[in-house]
Amino acid sequence: MNIARRPILLPLLLLTGLAGCVTAPKPYKRPAAPEKIVRTGPFWWGTSTASFQNEDRGVAKDSPYYFQTDWDVYAGEGHIPPRGDDATFSWTHFDKDLAVLKKLGVNHYRYGIEWGRVEPKPGVFNEAAIRQYVTMARKLKAAGIEPVVTLWHFTFPDWLYSTTDKAHSNFLHPDVETAWRGYVERVVGALAPVVRIYVPQNEPNGDLYIGYFGGHWPPGLLLTPGALKKATRTCVAMFRDASAIIHRDRPDAIVMGIYSIPNWRRNVLQDPTGFVYHMMMRQNFDHLDQVADAMDMIGVNYYYTQDASVTRFVFRPYGEQGSDYTQNGWEINPEGLDAVLETVSKRYGKPIVISENGIGTQSEQKKIRYFREHVNQMRRAMADGVDIRGYFSWTLIDNYEWAEGYAANFGLTHVDPRTKDRIIEPAGEWFANFIRANPMP
Repeated sequence: MNIARRPILLPLLLLTGLAGCVTAPKPYKRPAAPEKIVRTGPFWWGTSTASFQNEDRGVAKDSPYYFQTDWDVYAGEGHIPPRGDDATFSWTHFDKDLAVLKKLGVNHYRYGIEWGRVEPKPGVFNEAAIRQYVTMARKLKAAGIEPVVTLWHFTFPDWLYSTTDKAHSNFLHPDVETAWRGYVERVVGALAPVVRIYVPQNEPNGDLYIGYFGGHWPPGLLLTPGALKKATRTCVAMFRDASAIIHRDRPDAIVMGIYSIPNWRRNVLQDPTGFVYHMMMRQNFDHLDQVADAMDMIGVNYYYTQDASVTRFVFRPYGEQGSDYTQNGWEINPEGLDAVLETVSKRYGKPIVISENGIGTQSEQKKIRYFREHVNQMRRAMADGVDIRGYFSWTLIDNYEWAEGYAANFGLTHVDPRTKDRIIEPAGEWFANFIRANPMP
């Protein structure tokens, strides 16, 4: 979360922080009913992608099914770098993704559905696109790879986003819940015969804070706690609706909630009231607390440790500042993964999947070391009794990194611009060899 990059935020956050108006999250109260037994089979070794980061448009501009997302429009407004129409060609060249997934030896693969592609206009569904998503799942299963489908990975169709009325866009749009139910009904109904594992929303906690308070992601609302609260209520309701639809259409389905959970350090000198620390802990858990009972497993996306202080947000390093930082300026701290896993396990008592873990770096040696050290911390947590069912590297292919543009190399592979083949990087080779040597942790 980069809310303090804007200079105006420093005095505002300091004033609010000194007031001590944000309290720590309340302890989570688990439901009285015993937890459902979740059978997941062999350990999940996988990798993850997002539709917007990887899929090329694949639709001509004069087609009735041409679509744009809120992120396309937001980039057109000049707020973020544009993604372009090609991305990594994962829509028109999915078979190349599949070929490299087989080489990597993963047994699970998480990919996303682009809502705007499926429903380019309100109530107008692209049935050919839905069939292609189903075909992708069938091809994965035929290759011995279990599909894990994300229904929402940050992007909305452009018709839910307004350039002139940001306060009624995306999660704040008056029709978003009704539209979401229609979209989920249509997509899950088509996928249910093939797909068992679903992620209703990817990192809703991060999107809410960055988009409805930090002002960096769509819809770009800055310091609007009322909007954040309202958007969170809507987002929670949408998650619960999706979970109910999934379990209705596929009774043996596994619903996994996925959350970005950094390891936040309390800095008493720079954050004496605990305002920033408490706010970050609320970002970690407020949404999850309200939907944990509607999911079967929790996905933890872990990348970094950071001091929870205004100073650290303002003066966060950028680029690879030595061996301890990534291209994003994130502090590398493998032990933070163990701390996060222990916290999530104790708070919720559910099976956990490390659904994203990776590093943006130009050094393949650094990337390999990152993976090795974080897998070791996963093993440590498992030895301490944390119920971990899988590990997914982020990401399959170097791609568009949201507001950072094409500025971070997270991929196990990269795209050959001429052939569109996926070229496995040394870290990808290491990951493949590691999976072969470690079918179970």
